This record gives sequence, C-alpha cells and structure tokens, in this order.
Amino acid sequence: MKKLLFLISTLFLLYSTSYACIWDTSWLTDWLTNCVWPIYNSQFTFWIEIYIIWFLTFEFILTKVLAYLNTLNWSDELPTELKWIYDEEKYKKSQSYEKEKHKFSIITTSFSFIVMLLMIIFWGFWFIDAFLRNYVQNPMILTITFFALIVFLQTLLNLPFSYYSTFVIEEKFWFNKSTKKLFFIDSIKSLVLGYVIWLSLLALLVFVYNKLWNNFWWIAWIIMSSFSLFFMLFYSTLIVPLFNKQIPLQDQELKKKIEEFAKKVWFKLDNIYEMDASKRSSKWNAYFSGFWSKKRIVLFDTLIKDLSQDEIVAVLAHEIWHYKRKHTLQMLIFSIIQTWVIMYLFSLALEIPEISLSLWAKLPSFHMWLIAFTILFTPVSIILSLFWNILSRRNEYQADEFAWINNEASLLQSALKKLSLNNLSNLRPHKAYEFFYYSHPTVLKRLAFLEKFKKVW
Repeated sequence: MKKLLFLISTLFLLYSTSYACIWDTSWLTDWLTNCVWPIYNSQFTFWIEIYIIWFLTFEFILTKVLAYLNTLNWSDELPTELKWIYDEEKYKKSQSYEKEKHKFSIITTSFSFIVMLLMIIFWGFWFIDAFLRNYVQNPMILTITFFALIVFLQTLLNLPFSYYSTFVIEEKFWFNKSTKKLFFIDSIKSLVLGYVIWLSLLALLVFVYNKLWNNFWWIAWIIMSSFSLFFMLFYSTLIVPLFNKQIPLQDQELKKKIEEFAKKVWFKLDNIYEMDASKRSSKWNAYFSGFWSKKRIVLFDTLIKDLSQDEIVAVLAHEIWHYKRKHTLQMLIFSIIQTWVIMYLFSLALEIPEISLSLWAKLPSFHMWLIAFTILFTPVSIILSLFWNILSRRNEYQADEFAWINNEASLLQSALKKLSLNNLSNLRPHKAYEFFYYSHPTVLKRLAFLEKFKKVW
C-alpha cells in the first residue's frame, strides 16, 4: 500500500506543482501532511527521493532527445560532402547500421531506466539490503555482498541484450567474429574481474570510511587516483592479456619503419605489439598506453591487414604526438581533479543520513549512500563529461596536426577514410549529439582539418 501511495503521490505532485502556482494550495499541504509525510523518516527524505527520480528521468529524457536529434541528420541519398569517402552502397549500409543501433538503444536504455525506476519506487534496494542483513552484520562485508548481488543481477539482465547486439546486429553487418563460447567466456571473465578489482577497491573505501571517517574524502581521493594511475600503467600488461593475445610486432619491415619514424621525432619506443582483435570483430584500431618505461603501442591485427605500412606509420604519428604533447598526462590530471570533486561531494553526502534513507532503508548504510549519491551527482557528472570531451577533441586535432608537420597528412587522411568505411562510421552526427558524446571530432571534420593544412603547405 505504501508503495502504491508513493507512486500516486509522485505523479500527483508533478501535476499539482504547476496547478498550485495558480490556485489555492492549502489542500496540497493537507494531503502531504496527512498522507505522504507519515511514511517517510522526514520531509527532507521525501524530497531527496523526488530529486533522485527527477534526475534519473532528466538523464533518460536528455539521452532520448539527443538520440532523436541525431536521426535528423540521416539521409537516404549520399550527401555531397561524403562522396569522396562513401559510395552509394557503403553509405546506405552505414545508415542501416546506425538505424539498427538506434532502435536497439531505445530498447536497452528504456529497459534500464524502467528497472532502476521500479527498484527505487518499489523498495528494491531496501529489499536486497534487508535480506542481506539477516545473514551479514559486518558493514564492510554487507556493502561488498550488496554490490556483488546487484552486479550479478545486472549482468544477467544485460546478457540477452549483449548477446543480441553481438550475434544479431554486429553479425548482420559482418563485424562479429566471436563465437558463442568465446562470448560467454568473456562475460564470465568480465564478471569475475569486476568482482576482484572493484569489490576490493570498494572494500578499501568502506574500511577507510569506518575507521578514518574524519579524513575519508582525501584518503579516498588518494586511493582512487592511485588506482587510476596504476590502471593506466598496467592495463595493457595485466588486463588485456586476459582477453586478447598480444605479441611483439611480427612484420619486421613495418617494425623498422615505425622505429625509424620514432627515432626521427626523438621518441623512445621499445614496445610495439599486435593484438588478435580479429577473433572478436573485424573493426580495427590502435592505441597508446602507459607512461615512461611502461609505454607501449598496440596495433589491432585487423588494422595491420587493411592498412598500408605508410598509413600505419601515419596513424602512429598521431598516437606518438599524444604522448609528446602530454595529452595522456593531461587526461590523467583531469581524472584526478574529477575524482577529487566526486570524493569531496560524496563525503558531504555521507553527513546527510536522509540521502541513504531516501531509498527506503531503515538504517543509513554506505552502499545506499553510494547509489543515491551516484544519481544525485548526475548534473555534475554531465558537466564534467562535457569538459572531458572538449579537452579530448582539442587534443585530437593537435595530434592530427603532427601528421601534417611530418608530411604524413595525406597518409593519415587515407587511413581515416578506410577507418570510416571499415567501421561504417557515422560521419554526420547532429551537433548537439556530437557535443555531448563524442570524445573525438568526426572523421569528416578531421579530414577537412588535414585538408586545410595541406593547402597551406
């Protein structure tokens, strides 16, 4: 009955807020006082839950509006500005791919939103918390088991969607190279790895919270920042090998060209690897990871197969300039600052029991605080992600400029065109969608940027 009353009161409040601005509001005050407040620990708790639902709904609506705006740039006919990249057939295929992903995204995001909304309104988080309290008393173990169960249930719910995306959508467009056996092995590995890494980190944060409360935020900030640095240094050497095989670059001629270019631009590079990405997808990429002696360049085997050696060197020129311009370090510093903001605000939230109790919990608990705070943090998270994307896009242009400086502009353009064709990239996203979600400029903009430099040269 209480659950139904809360649902009715939430919907009714949305209506009455605008109605009350014009007409007498005494009836609304009486209704809230006599019917709503008694089922909450306080009025403050009620309003926090309303804000949680508003923020959750706002983020969902924002993603749907941006996705809709993105569809406005779709066209059945090949746009003039894309004729030097796509032919009619390839363009239609890329549009079909975008439409398939869009339709599927509507289903998956709507499902996630509804599940989260129902978990909040109908006491789902409280039920799991109350159930575990029958068997677990230690606060640290309680938090770990709570999130372990949440992650397990989330994995089960998302598994059918992930399966459909891989073996229906990606298969339809000839991207998928994975087998069903490999898919399920990857899913199990990801779940176990997530448990080992994230639950260990969470346990450490709970320990600090329980034992060193007065210094929680800055100690937690140091822990999270140290973890980020460790992850950047050792991701390729510790995590990637669990899923993919990395071996030193086998093509000696290509390796020699890369080393000669690195020497030419005064860049010490000892670790050049190729990765068997083709066992999962035909899409290709290259990435740079690590710092100092741990820095390495990893080439997808699909990239080595589809690009010429000179084009690969041009791609690596782009990646090398990221390092020489300290873009990786910039992003690490931004991440550390972002973590500082998150930990500080979270420490303030931990001083307000009503935030934890807003999810119907009978007692304040770290895990309830964390879930509620994550949702309440949504507006700040959106703003920080926008700054991240702006900085990242600027860095991409700077790295592309390096290709021009070293007379690699035409080769990088050729590689980017092949990337678009191979991955069926959307080259004309809506400006708003690009602003919110793209960490890289569109390939079309990058090609135009390089073309401008070629004309100057």
